[in-house]
Amino acid sequence: MAGQEDAGGRAQAVAERAAAVVRAQLAAPPAPGLHVVATPIGNLADITLRALAVLAGADVLCCEDTRHTRTLLAHYAIARPTRPYHEHNAERERPRVLAELAAGRSVGLVSDAGTPLVSDPGWKLVREALAAGHRVTALPGPSAALAALASAGLPTDTFLFAGFLPARGKARRDRLAELASVPATLVLFEAPSRLADALADIAAVLGAREAAVARELTKLHEEIRRGAPAELEAWARRGEPRGETVILVGPPAAAEVSDETIAGHLAPLLARTSLADAARATAEALGVPRSRAYRLALALRRAGEDPG
Repeated sequence: MAGQEDAGGRAQAVAERAAAVVRAQLAAPPAPGLHVVATPIGNLADITLRALAVLAGADVLCCEDTRHTRTLLAHYAIARPTRPYHEHNAERERPRVLAELAAGRSVGLVSDAGTPLVSDPGWKLVREALAAGHRVTALPGPSAALAALASAGLPTDTFLFAGFLPARGKARRDRLAELASVPATLVLFEAPSRLADALADIAAVLGAREAAVARELTKLHEEIRRGAPAELEAWARRGEPRGETVILVGPPAAAEVSDETIAGHLAPLLARTSLADAARATAEALGVPRSRAYRLALALRRAGEDPG
């Protein structure tokens, strides 16, 4: 009983503190300028406190789909003017938004889910707003690409977000061929109806790399499947998975570095630095284990000292 009371007390304290932060944010309206607001990709609780304040206080909200955004606004009892801004009306709407910015208004830019400008036309608006001298502020938050990367178990030190692959087979395979040598984890968006075909082309062009498919992220039926692209293709054809989908493909395997190549890199270093430093520099430069570089450096040093 005491434990439940303690938990209840902690929850109440967190709720009160969060409410205080939101009240403080709401006390001052958003500054004039364009506010790029990240919104939940599924779970509405993923909205940030700062985003709530901007959504509640902006003069107008430009939305990829006003119906979708109004669901989010209604969930948090927010009532603000909304207006569509998407790939089909961006050329027409952009001058209107720039005029509002010039008049000193605060404009929120919202996509259907996640961070605006990622696979949507908002970047042109940001570029023109900046060129006109207007303030542009990004409110970081949910991102399907980063959520998938964080949970896929693939290398995260270097990654490339490549957006949607082309819909047609040859164009898709050509694009994959361009990406084949990129030394990074590839992050791709794909429609569920094309998922199996895309995975088949990934298997054919990129081979048996580590891969993962993340779908319905942060939602009730969130699922992350891991395996080789061919295995994931077989799964996709059996189950016809639905929902928003992210494909991740690991980087290509590093080419094998020969002992001769390592020795050639070590030789000039050994003439002017310590064995340990030469091994460390060579390992970092060639991407080989330091123990291997040290072993070869030691053999070279000994060979150089051998009077025979």
